[in-house]
Amino acid sequence: MKLAVFCTDPAGEQTLGVLDASDSRILALDTDLFPAELPGLCALGPEGRDRLEAWRRQAPASAWRALSDVRLGAPLMPRRNVFCVGKNYRPHAEEFHRSGFDSSSAATESAEPALPVVFTKAPTAVIGPGEAIPSYLDETGTTDYEGELGVVIGVGGRAIAPDRAMDHVFGFTIINDVTSRQLQRDHRQWFIGKSADGFCPMGPWVATKDELADLGAARLRTFVDGELRQDAVFADMIFDVPTIIATISRRTTLWPGDVIATGTPEGVGIGFAPPRYLRPGSIVRIEIDGIGVLENPVA
Repeated sequence: MKLAVFCTDPAGEQTLGVLDASDSRILALDTDLFPAELPGLCALGPEGRDRLEAWRRQAPASAWRALSDVRLGAPLMPRRNVFCVGKNYRPHAEEFHRSGFDSSSAATESAEPALPVVFTKAPTAVIGPGEAIPSYLDETGTTDYEGELGVVIGVGGRAIAPDRAMDHVFGFTIINDVTSRQLQRDHRQWFIGKSADGFCPMGPWVATKDELADLGAARLRTFVDGELRQDAVFADMIFDVPTIIATISRRTTLWPGDVIATGTPEGVGIGFAPPRYLRPGSIVRIEIDGIGVLENPVA
C-alpha cells in the first residue's frame, strides 16, 4: 500500500490519500475514520494499516482520482529534523574519503566508520516530487545529489532492540540528500551544507513496509540527465536498518512519522575527477524497487 499527499490545483489544500494497486489512481482518506496527516496514521500501527487497507478495497470507483490529474507533494512534513546516516556504503565511504571534502575524519583514518555517522537535516529542506532543487542557495557551486532509502517510523519508542526494530517501521520512501560539498567541508560539520531550503526532496509517496518484503535485495538507482550514476542494493549497507534504528533510539525517543535517511551508495558527483556537480536545468531521477521514482529538476 502506498500513501501520498496531493492537491487538485496549485492553490488547493493538500490531502493525504492512498493509491490503488496499479499506482494510477488516488483516493483521499476519510478524515472521520483516519488521521488527516501521515504521522497520525503511523501512530496507529499495524491495526491502523489493516483498517485502511480494508477501507481502500471497499471504496467506490467514483471516489478515486486519476493520479495524472493531481499534483503530489512531499508525503509528510517531519515534525522535527530528518535523521540521516553518512558513509553507510563502503565504496561511497572510500570515494568521499578520497575526495578531500570529508572533514569528519582525518586523512589517515579508515574511510569506513566503526559506528553509524548520524546527522540531521532541517524539516524546511523537505520538498516534494517535481519541485525544483534550489542550487542557487549554494553560492559555492558544489551542489551534489545523494539517492537514499528513507525509513518512516510507525510506533515510536526508545531503546529499541535490533531484533524488534522492523516492528517500529511503518514504511519507506525515497530521499535525495542534496548537499553543498564546500559548505559541508568548510563548516566542519554537515548540517549547514545539507539543510538549505529545498535540499531534501522526498517522495513520491510512502510505501508500507510489506511493499519491500526483501529489503536487502531492493535496488536503488540514481540518474542525472538520464545518465546512471548510482546503482546498489540495500544489502550493501554497512549498518542495516535495524542497527540504525537501535543506534538512534538508544538515547533518543523516536516518534511516529520520524524519517531516517539511510545513506547513499557510490557514484555521487564528488566521486568523479573532476567532480560532476548539479547545474541549473539538470534532472535528478532516483528509483527504488518496490517504492517508485522521485524526480526533481535543478534550479
